[in-house]
Amino acid sequence: MQGDILLSHIGERLVIVDTPKRILAIDDERINLRVIGGLLRNLGHEPILTESFAEAQPLLDASIDLVLLDVMMPETDGFTVARHIREMPGVSDVPIIMVTALTSKQDRLKAVEAGANDFISKPIDLTELRVRMGSLLKMKESQDEVKRYQAELEEMVAVRTSALKMALDNVQESQRTILAAHLETIHRLASAAEFKDEETADHIQRMSRYCALLAARLGLPDAEVDLVLQASPMHDIGKIGIPDSILLKPAKLTPDEWEIMKRHTIYGARILGESNFELLRVGEIIAMSHHEKWDGSGYPKGLVGEDIPLYGRICAVADVFDALTSRRPYKEAFSNEKSLDIMRAGRGSHFDPRILDVFFHDFDRVEEIQREFVDS
Repeated sequence: MQGDILLSHIGERLVIVDTPKRILAIDDERINLRVIGGLLRNLGHEPILTESFAEAQPLLDASIDLVLLDVMMPETDGFTVARHIREMPGVSDVPIIMVTALTSKQDRLKAVEAGANDFISKPIDLTELRVRMGSLLKMKESQDEVKRYQAELEEMVAVRTSALKMALDNVQESQRTILAAHLETIHRLASAAEFKDEETADHIQRMSRYCALLAARLGLPDAEVDLVLQASPMHDIGKIGIPDSILLKPAKLTPDEWEIMKRHTIYGARILGESNFELLRVGEIIAMSHHEKWDGSGYPKGLVGEDIPLYGRICAVADVFDALTSRRPYKEAFSNEKSLDIMRAGRGSHFDPRILDVFFHDFDRVEEIQREFVDS
């Protein structure tokens, strides 16, 4: 009803707040809005006066500190408006005081269920309004402070996360660069050893890929397969320590010369040994063990069966096949058929039977690698 807000304590001294708040008032009676507006301005607040929820809705944002909401409105009653406000993103927690002439317990419960924080009866008592608004505005200040802190914290976390990601990306890029440099150095060193033996870089590519193929078919994890791929080119790196007169001799070696030749396994392990770099540790294992034989007749340690490291057993199959099918100072290249016959005869004596069977079973892929890296 028009003019139904009757103000008590008209002569009371009003207390002006230090920090003005934006108070949204919704009431379909203009005279009530004028009274509320004057009261809020006297209290030092900024009133935002609207006659309906439709008018108020676009004004409801995070800058609104409190809503004074009339209950009895013709289009949309205060209970419905309160429920709508509680569903609006960004302002759902704004304090709401219901201004109503309804005094029954049921009406007050309905107001609370609709989302009102408090209610005040008409006629409005100035002291009561100031007190009720004061407590809710303090609550809103606390909520806003928490939100600001959360926003600042989230921004700080985002900035630090971004900085950390950038740092990690830089570290990873540096690690990739360092690893690439290590691998290139290792491959060049391996190529130097093979070149001294009149072998080629293509031999390294073929042999390492044969090894990786076997490792994958044997079920090794991808990381180990990659280690075998990168480390196997170092299998003969110890040949750097073998005199050319022995290494390049076109005739059969004497027993003494053969003993010197066999030392390339030990030399290779020494070159690669005592490293903290996993790739070099795997290279050391391969260099030392790739000439061991399944029956114990290999060198340098005469290991038997599975006492021979798996990497060495894998490399033995790959290295012998490529050696048989490649030209050497003391022989011409054998055909694949002849080479496979020779290796088949060594099943269970020279080679781990299971690994040799895997090699034969996937020989189509072996030939693809062979064709891909033909000696230039």
